[in-house]
Amino acid sequence: MHKTKLIAIYMALTLALTSCCDKTVLHIAKQGIFASGGTVTEPVAGEYAPEKNWLDLSRTGNTAHIDHANTFYQIPSGKTKNPIVYLHGYGQSRTGWQTTPDGREGWSDIFLRKGYPAFLVDQPRRGAAGATSRMASAGGIDAWGDDGKSYLPGDQAWYTHFRIGRIAPDRYDGSQFPDGSRAQDQFFRQMTPNTGDYDEKLFGAVLSNVLADVKAMTGKKSIYITHSQGGRVGWQTASDNIAAIIAIEPGGTPEIGSAEYHKFLAAKIPMVIYFGDYIDNGPSDIMSTGFWQNVRNAALNFAERYNADGGDAAVIDLPKIGITGNSHFMFQELNNKAIADHIEKWLSDHGL
Repeated sequence: MHKTKLIAIYMALTLALTSCCDKTVLHIAKQGIFASGGTVTEPVAGEYAPEKNWLDLSRTGNTAHIDHANTFYQIPSGKTKNPIVYLHGYGQSRTGWQTTPDGREGWSDIFLRKGYPAFLVDQPRRGAAGATSRMASAGGIDAWGDDGKSYLPGDQAWYTHFRIGRIAPDRYDGSQFPDGSRAQDQFFRQMTPNTGDYDEKLFGAVLSNVLADVKAMTGKKSIYITHSQGGRVGWQTASDNIAAIIAIEPGGTPEIGSAEYHKFLAAKIPMVIYFGDYIDNGPSDIMSTGFWQNVRNAALNFAERYNADGGDAAVIDLPKIGITGNSHFMFQELNNKAIADHIEKWLSDHGL
């Protein structure tokens, strides 16, 4: 074969491979980690002895930086849209947004490909933001035992409450949750306890600091995606730097007429709230079925009133639009990209 023709074929193959790969490679222009908010403890009584430092177990003169949030961020190459701040739910950390139990891309990567910078938060007293002044009190749903050392287990309780199945490892019929023992093991190993007590007002104030820092870094207000307990913290967050709220099965919605309700209404914050499957059709003898029905119905009432008062809120009941089989963790399930696409359409409709 003529040398010129061989070169042409080689260049064509190279171009084809490059084009193919460019569609799969996620290009990140900048990434890093920063802390937001928090306080510093008063020094332990006495004078610090630098000669002894760690050998002085009394810690006299020492302080501690505590109760801040820790945020990992990635900004994709090219033209970007509004940043997304992701806030996890109870017993979770930012890990849940970054991957799935079966190793597929999580929402942070999926939305990065769509041009949305990712700011992934570990709230105070959780994950990489674990520093606090005292351990969690006994009696909480994922706190420490009475002796302050033994962790209270809860794999099975979480599994049932999250509507993955009745009892692990069984899944509900039609479930979108990844199958197999390895996926379930990976899911359970995402669970992360609080190091200190849950403080909704404090966490909301610190997340307000996070959003302000993101605005300073990007020049844009954030799309605030919250999940479960994170939804409750979301309602306690200042509205100044929020472009929109996407609440994934929040642990509740603002009481109609409350300060939180009027805060978001006055700021004209559009919001959309998503619910998965096995709520109306969940087992009637499991207490969590009634719990999620009440949360979803309260969200519907909230949205109706919010819209009547001039706001912009929607509740998306996924089974009612033909997307079935999702648990409380829709962003980690087999159809997580389809749900992300639905969110992208809502964002586009709102100019975001």
